Amino acid sequence: MERNPSPPGSEAEEEEEGDALGGTLYSKHWLFTILLCLIEVISPEQGEPGASGEQTELDEEMENDICKVWDMSMDEDVALFLQEFNAPDIFMGVFAKSKCPRLIEICVGILGNMACFQDICMSISKDENLGQVILQRLCDSDSPTLLETSRLLLTCLSQPEVASVWVERIRESPSVYDCVCFIMSSSTNVDLLVKVGEVVDKLFDLDEELMLNWIKNGSCQAVGPSIDDSPEELPDFKIVPCILEAAKQVRSDNPEGLDVYMHILQLLTTVDEGIQAIVQAPDGGKETWSLLYDLVCHELCQPDDPAIIVQEQKTILASILSVLSAMFASQTEQEYHIVCCYCLLDMPLIGSLIRILQNMEDCGKRSEDDTKKSEQGETERAELHEEDFHLKILKDICCELLSNMLQELTKENILEGLNQGYLNEQTCSCAFQNLLPLYFTSVESFLEVLREADQTLADNLEKCFPSLKVHT
Repeated sequence: MERNPSPPGSEAEEEEEGDALGGTLYSKHWLFTILLCLIEVISPEQGEPGASGEQTELDEEMENDICKVWDMSMDEDVALFLQEFNAPDIFMGVFAKSKCPRLIEICVGILGNMACFQDICMSISKDENLGQVILQRLCDSDSPTLLETSRLLLTCLSQPEVASVWVERIRESPSVYDCVCFIMSSSTNVDLLVKVGEVVDKLFDLDEELMLNWIKNGSCQAVGPSIDDSPEELPDFKIVPCILEAAKQVRSDNPEGLDVYMHILQLLTTVDEGIQAIVQAPDGGKETWSLLYDLVCHELCQPDDPAIIVQEQKTILASILSVLSAMFASQTEQEYHIVCCYCLLDMPLIGSLIRILQNMEDCGKRSEDDTKKSEQGETERAELHEEDFHLKILKDICCELLSNMLQELTKENILEGLNQGYLNEQTCSCAFQNLLPLYFTSVESFLEVLREADQTLADNLEKCFPSLKVHT
């Protein structure tokens, strides 16, 4: 996406200086010619082949020329020229009349590049007809077109001046929910799933009302003109299973994409309705818990990873643990019988939480040593401060979940943890060091049960943490 093509053809090189666009070597005349060709593609003269707009493929020369325009549209001067000569209106004609997926993909892609510039993005966003046509493209069956449509939407949603326009437009277009859920639940295109996830993540972050609507939503009838290649009948989608299905698809191929979907789940848990949607699913939240449990216990921050790995994984770990914590608290408070109970019997999760805390302690010590050894500039200090802030969030979430789990352990659970090596003096000391004094009650409750399982270990811990000694 960072490349720009050479000026198109020798004819362009022979044009007068006044034909060049801004400070580029691109020819206005050549660009205008391509726009005219686009108009002819969708509105050929009567009697010519393809007059009905039913051509499904582009000839090679036309495709090459339009792809050059696509690349060139990343230049602001080119984008402004396209805007001046009503390229968005021409693209609307393409969307309405063309049956060529490649042509539609390229036109949406050019719009996506143009939208990177604020003034053009505002113009595109305020055009209600164009806005509706863009949203209708989410019902397309062509994955490359869906990818470019999602990229265009994300670009617009990322511009504060027009984000609210798109949020409102999407809120008033029920078909968007079904189209997005259909993509998340059925697509195997990882790039598409990641981009759609970024759109959903941005939408939920921008507007809680829209998120609540989507949480409560089932299948809605599409509004506006029907799209021939859209699914005739869509299942009764629920947002959580769709998110989980997409997360499974991107899990092994795209760590950044998995991070996005974990953050979407975390955003759901910021409202009661979202937690209910997770834990009151037909499987009682088992699928969600199992996926997150597996990620924490078997993939992220593993025993053979260096301690610094917690720095790289801090955002996804924070999202995952936040969801697990919300589910666990909900199960405890409302007595939903999800798989948290069997996870308490399996000690790996508690062991993973303690390992995360140990790694954060090691990273903290190294950071202090590095600070003492070097004189850091203002930028470096700001980056370290932000990094420390995110680690603090992870630590807070980790400690909350760990404290809740420790106070639910039985003597049998603790004996299992001791036998498996997840609980010992070192790991318990790390847990206590991080949990005290804020979670004193949880630690005290755990220590009381630990005393029944291993009196010697309990005594040793009391010596290290005098505040925990039992008052008689």
